[in-house]
Amino acid sequence: MSFIKKIFGKKDPPIKSYIDFWNWFQENEKIFFNVVKSNKNFEKDFFDKLSPKLSELKEGYFYLAGMYDDNTVELVLTADGNPKNIVFVEELVEQAPKINGWKFTALKPALDIANVDISMAGYRFNKENIFFYSNDSQDYPDEVDICVIHTELTEENKQQIGTGTYIFLDNYLGELDLLNNIDNIQIISRSEAEKELIPITKLKDFLTWRQKEFIEKYSGLRHNTDEDIYSSLEAELNNGRPLIAIVNSTLLDWNSKASHPWILNVEIKYDGNDNNGMPDKNTYQLLDEFEEQILVELKDFDGYLNIGRQTADNSREIYFACKDFRKPSKTLHNLTQKYSDKLDINYDIYKDKYWQSFERFKPN
Repeated sequence: MSFIKKIFGKKDPPIKSYIDFWNWFQENEKIFFNVVKSNKNFEKDFFDKLSPKLSELKEGYFYLAGMYDDNTVELVLTADGNPKNIVFVEELVEQAPKINGWKFTALKPALDIANVDISMAGYRFNKENIFFYSNDSQDYPDEVDICVIHTELTEENKQQIGTGTYIFLDNYLGELDLLNNIDNIQIISRSEAEKELIPITKLKDFLTWRQKEFIEKYSGLRHNTDEDIYSSLEAELNNGRPLIAIVNSTLLDWNSKASHPWILNVEIKYDGNDNNGMPDKNTYQLLDEFEEQILVELKDFDGYLNIGRQTADNSREIYFACKDFRKPSKTLHNLTQKYSDKLDINYDIYKDKYWQSFERFKPN
């Protein structure tokens, strides 16, 4: 038996929890430390072993690693800007044990502008050649919409410069602030600029000011949906199948939408081909049960507003506008697992500060 073990090696136990992951990591950390410090075979001897273990825990973990100082390796776990995965990255790092020689960081941190100088595809990205200005809108006054200018951008190198500039911003602002504090980014050339260029070194101060204004404007604001009016809408799809939607029309006319900028979109697929794309009675009851489970967890007075739902063509979509993305992420992840043997569920979380996604439900 010992001979067989030597041939095939010890099989790692499955990773089902944060504790399982960190137990596995501690068993291998000395090997990983030496790989990073020697800067040899990074991909094969560290990342290729780390990646499947993180995937066992949950899809959506990304990572960076390097020497923090001469005696410390820093492992940065990141959601790569996807809001529905951020809470899981944060929780995993919160559970990290103290390991001598290691520093664990949740999400890509902000760097001092003096330390952000990126070389990529033959171009440089730094404070000397990147500028910005803000676009202001009377219709969407709370949106932070900026144009970022790289002085060497042309039509021919637009893709390379665009990618490098975004990576620069990700490093300069940090993953979380880039996600939270900017609603729209357009990367343009100097010739396309319509306003005076502002040095990129002033961007952090500008975003801090805008965020402070936003918090002061909407702090403590919440919406009670108990007396709201709901509308039932019917339409016909291009394939002739019916569409039925029930939406909170009071919320769609609300003038403080920006206070709940994160949209949770849940899509549930079902077999409705025998019923013109609509669910049968049993499926209908199961869909309603699932929606009730969401409502139990995401309450309006906590900052999670049920906008409504749409049912058509073998699919039901459920919509929430949220103050934050962390609890919706956890709630839908847990419910998706709970109903995995009954329903085909997918969900997404994205920022839409003025709920433009729902304009189709408002009368012309």
